[in-house]
Amino acid sequence: MAILGNTYQTYQAKAIREQLLNIIYNIAPAETPFISNCGTGEAANTFVEWQTDTLAAPSTSNQQIEGDNITSYDAVTPTVRLGNYTQISRKTVSVAGTEEVVNKAGRKSELAYQIAKKGMELKRDMEAGLLLPANIATVGATGTARITGGLPAWIKTNTDKGAAGVDPVYTNIPNNARTDGTLRAFTEIIFKNIIQLVWIAGGNPGTLMVGAVVKQEISAFAGVATKTFYMAQATTAAIIGAADVYVSDFGVITIVPNRFQRSRDAYLIDWNLLSVLYLRPFFQKPLAETGDAANRLMLVEFVLQSKNEAGLAAAYDVT
Repeated sequence: MAILGNTYQTYQAKAIREQLLNIIYNIAPAETPFISNCGTGEAANTFVEWQTDTLAAPSTSNQQIEGDNITSYDAVTPTVRLGNYTQISRKTVSVAGTEEVVNKAGRKSELAYQIAKKGMELKRDMEAGLLLPANIATVGATGTARITGGLPAWIKTNTDKGAAGVDPVYTNIPNNARTDGTLRAFTEIIFKNIIQLVWIAGGNPGTLMVGAVVKQEISAFAGVATKTFYMAQATTAAIIGAADVYVSDFGVITIVPNRFQRSRDAYLIDWNLLSVLYLRPFFQKPLAETGDAANRLMLVEFVLQSKNEAGLAAAYDVT
């Protein structure tokens, strides 16, 4: 290959206009399956309490004689009060005045773009925090932030864990962290075990929330719904390699992947038993301007309510 001498090329040119596409590409995931599926409600205090109750065990000797005189009464079992603390999470933005008015690619207002972006980041922070075992209920103090106890801090009844794993121990407030055990493969036996445990306890879960690796493991389970695909007309064949539904002995379980939970944890959930309550729902407000910049604060104050943890289950230390 050769070119003639003095051929003017783009490498020497100085007047070529730049091409900056008017689109901003961002593939960072914004889906938050946990907080999106939980119920919502209002909180009225930084410490929120609720009650749980249960029925007495069924008696097989409840046979009475005719005309019997009642001389004693059955014991009354009081309800149990549970509680959790609210947590404040925030994001901040500061945009220089000049940046706000110059001509920009992909957005008209830098401030509006950054506020929208920080809002998605704040939801991701909530999602990850509520699924982190280390986040236990913490009352906070001057100079110490309150922490709302997350999902792993609540689940103590129905678990399947690796060797040396320890469930959290608490009475009313989920203020004790679980201990990780030895990693082991996630099997259908483990899955069936936690389904059975929660069913015996009285729960009716409908979702298993897992990481990416476990999601793929489940696709190979024998109990997965038949992998069929209806083809309306002749076309390229589809290879079905995913499982979104597991048909168990105690009901149908939907498999939901979550990017923001640890890959070693799998949660069996009844969404009716979980709510995120807001003392201060998502909001943003201007902060004082001390110079040539616009300052904004985005904030949310929330608490996780686990209405009865016996209706939930978890498989830990899986890979």
